[in-house]
Amino acid sequence: MKLLTHNLLSSKCLKGVKVGYPLRIVAKDVKISESEFNKEFVKKIIPKLDWKVFVNAAVQIGHSNDLSDELIDDYEDDEEYLKKVHHVLMEVEIINGELICPETDRVFPISAGIPNLLLNENEVS
Repeated sequence: MKLLTHNLLSSKCLKGVKVGYPLRIVAKDVKISESEFNKEFVKKIIPKLDWKVFVNAAVQIGHSNDLSDELIDDYEDDEEYLKKVHHVLMEVEIINGELICPETDRVFPISAGIPNLLLNENEVS
């Protein structure tokens, strides 16, 4: 699971959960895979991210890559910064681990890079 995916996931559909975001990460296996840097894609995806959640997720899995807590003002023109974001966003992948609901502590497994957020019938709100 890439951190781009994590930034979009929530457990809001769980019974009794109001927000369910962000899910905590426990990474057991993390893989780094090089991918081609696409400056325009990174520039366009950054405004769509919840930046603090993204940076916190990177810290949780030990790959913050010197990302700043706050998004820098001129990130569009800073190619080195965009490359750091690209690396964490697109090249760092959680292969095995867990996502944890912040409200219920319900654990969702990540196996072979795929998060399983399927609920049992009695968990659906």
